[in-house]
Amino acid sequence: MARTRFVGDSGLTVRMTTVMFLLGALFVGFIAILMAIAGSYGGYGFAVIVGLIGIGIAVYQWWSSDTVAMRAMGAREVSPQQAPELHGMIDRLCAMADMPKPRVGIADTAVPNAFATGRSPERAVVVVTTGILRTLTAEELEGVLAHELSHVAHRDVLVMTVASSAGIVASMVTQGAQYGAIFGGNRRDNNNGLPIWLVMLVVSLITYAVSFLLLKLLSRYRELSADRAGAYLTMKPQALASALQKITGSMNAIPDTDLRASQKMNAFFIAPAIRGVSLRTLTSTHPTLEQRLEQLATIEAELGRPTA
Repeated sequence: MARTRFVGDSGLTVRMTTVMFLLGALFVGFIAILMAIAGSYGGYGFAVIVGLIGIGIAVYQWWSSDTVAMRAMGAREVSPQQAPELHGMIDRLCAMADMPKPRVGIADTAVPNAFATGRSPERAVVVVTTGILRTLTAEELEGVLAHELSHVAHRDVLVMTVASSAGIVASMVTQGAQYGAIFGGNRRDNNNGLPIWLVMLVVSLITYAVSFLLLKLLSRYRELSADRAGAYLTMKPQALASALQKITGSMNAIPDTDLRASQKMNAFFIAPAIRGVSLRTLTSTHPTLEQRLEQLATIEAELGRPTA
């Protein structure tokens, strides 16, 4: 974690380190199995290519996370002259947190949300939507921005971005295996007689499933950590609680087309762009609203307790 006045979170640090280690080991194992499969046909070229692609994706994700995320949301960077109140709020929070000021962006969408991304605090960007600017009060928006700035300080958004590379590569191999099944992938593994495309499909699906679960566990914890850090920085946990309730409640009024267009960024939003309770909430990147409100209520009670 960068040295700031945000409260530290050793639990988050341990989880980020563990997830990165496990995903790295998973990726190495994935490539080793692919090499073993390829070796049964006298060549390792395919596995080597997959490994290089995986490394390339991780480097690209690390280097371009800010521009890719902004492009995905159609966000634009805004200057202090274009958004003076928003910049002023971030200026105050960065001074309170003793951290570098990130770039500021606005995405023109009715979905009320915000996210932060970037490979370092110096290259970070905090983006809010026009929907959230219309929905929240200044105090509530401050709570949301403090939450997002804590992601930058904790560097967890970078870990999430890079760690997703294993799942992306596994998904690519899965699609390739399915393509092979459709277009004559009838060669069989020398050891068990199974079609090679079927072996690749099973291995890549297992890799994707494990990486998916690891990232979801980290994502849920990091959101609770950011809620805590933001609430302690502003000393107004009730403002963030109110913002979360408004954001979540407003999703029901957003057209399905807008929600679907934003869902690719759910892992980075302060609240997922979904409505209601369904299977998607069970595999959500975020803890439940009830969990978040309960934690903020506990912090509110703690801050309101008189000191001896």
